[in-house]
Amino acid sequence: MKKFVIAVLAVLFVAPAAIAEGWGVGVKLGAGENDPKTMKEAFDSLGGELDKNAGYFNLEVLHEWALNDEANKIGAKVGWDMYGENEYKRLGQKATEETYSFPFTVYYKRDNGVKNLSWFGGAGVTILRSKIEVGANDTSKNKVFPHVVIGGEYRFTKVFALGLEARYNFAAKVKKDGMVLSDRTGFGGALTGRFYF
Repeated sequence: MKKFVIAVLAVLFVAPAAIAEGWGVGVKLGAGENDPKTMKEAFDSLGGELDKNAGYFNLEVLHEWALNDEANKIGAKVGWDMYGENEYKRLGQKATEETYSFPFTVYYKRDNGVKNLSWFGGAGVTILRSKIEVGANDTSKNKVFPHVVIGGEYRFTKVFALGLEARYNFAAKVKKDGMVLSDRTGFGGALTGRFYF
């Protein structure tokens, strides 16, 4: 998994500068569904303190292919979501849940050019990894699930656009040995900045 993360980062920061038009990179700040069920059950039964964090930060690389009229485009993107950490504390002990994911999305975009609003919609799959650490012990598991996205962006210049994106994750509950490590099923939204080359 570490090699995959390094490869994604290399593409994000090196490839767009070295290749042709149609490529871009994006940065997102958002919040989404976050249900640390096992931690909540411990909180309810043992009376500890649960600190939930629904925020996430995303880096993505994308490529768009213009169709016949140049305004309609097909795009593909891969991202790296870094979710906020959930933490449960009780009597000086703590458990933490860390989650990150790699969403792959294919989308249709109506590109209305510079100084205009463009919109897009698409679907894809997400590879998610969730880990709960309790002291020196940890439990982790991967999950693959589908998602859909819709959004819009305002293109301030040929290079920069700012927009909003909504995503819905289907069946994104990560379970292992009777524990729900993470559940990201549901809606999320993010403010997105994109840089085009």
